[in-house]
Amino acid sequence: MLLYIIRRLALSAAIVFLAVLVLFLMLHSIPGDPASIALGPRATLEVQAAYRAKMHLDEPLYYQFAIFVGSVFQGDLGSDVFSNRSVALTLSEQLPHTISLAIAAIGWSALLGIPLGCLSAIRPNSLLDRVTGIFAVGTIAVPSFLVSIWAILIFSIALGWFPVLGAGDEDDIIDRLYHLVLPAFAVGLGWVGYLARMVRATMLEVMNENYIRSARAFGLSPQTVVFRYALNVAILPTITLIGVGFGGLLSGTVFAEIIFSRPGVGKIIYDMVLARNFPVVQGAVLVTIAMYVIVTLIADLLVAWFDPRVRETL
Repeated sequence: MLLYIIRRLALSAAIVFLAVLVLFLMLHSIPGDPASIALGPRATLEVQAAYRAKMHLDEPLYYQFAIFVGSVFQGDLGSDVFSNRSVALTLSEQLPHTISLAIAAIGWSALLGIPLGCLSAIRPNSLLDRVTGIFAVGTIAVPSFLVSIWAILIFSIALGWFPVLGAGDEDDIIDRLYHLVLPAFAVGLGWVGYLARMVRATMLEVMNENYIRSARAFGLSPQTVVFRYALNVAILPTITLIGVGFGGLLSGTVFAEIIFSRPGVGKIIYDMVLARNFPVVQGAVLVTIAMYVIVTLIADLLVAWFDPRVRETL
């Protein structure tokens, strides 16, 4: 297990390094002078020259990249172009909102999607299975931004059950959870379908294994066969999917944060792109990538812990 952890950590570090390299090259491939792009057309030549010196823009590209990598791995993501505020500090204030939304979304979708997948696998081709299949495909097909708009129109404007905008009072946990319900519903609805289909497909495959047939032959109840034997195996790829889903939701919450006007990393990326504040955009993208890699790493380690065969695949 220790060797697998070391290999997996090395792979994760390589992925983050490649992401840093790609982001660096993308930002430096933007046509025009980086100083004038970042500061805007009204900046004087003296201000642009000071910015180029501060950001080492007159140095060779490899030297700039070395400084950039060193700063990133020291936790220095640069400063806001307009306020000169630390990007890391800004993101540390926004990241908890995005993480809480992602946890709520993937949490409720797992609580609903996994049981639906189990019930469909227990009774394949039944009415319940068909209804669940239609529901799963429908939730996967509808984009989250459309679900967000429909949720606001139905549950906020028409019924008045939930607030429309914002994240609630920071000092009132109940109010914050209340404001979290609709965004989490909109973001997580599609993952209900993904998880239901994954659990169903995996369990149907497992139910045809010889040890499941043997358990049935020994007279074990269907509930025992499903929940004690089949689900234990089917849950492993589901853990991986949940990890990937949670990591994806960290970047996929952008539409919900914009539509519901919630603070978060996605919202700040959108605002800073419009403001051409590239250091903040760069830092936010890097943090999102790092969080995605960390979450998928944890999911892979959990799967390897429960299934020793996985440790030999890397």
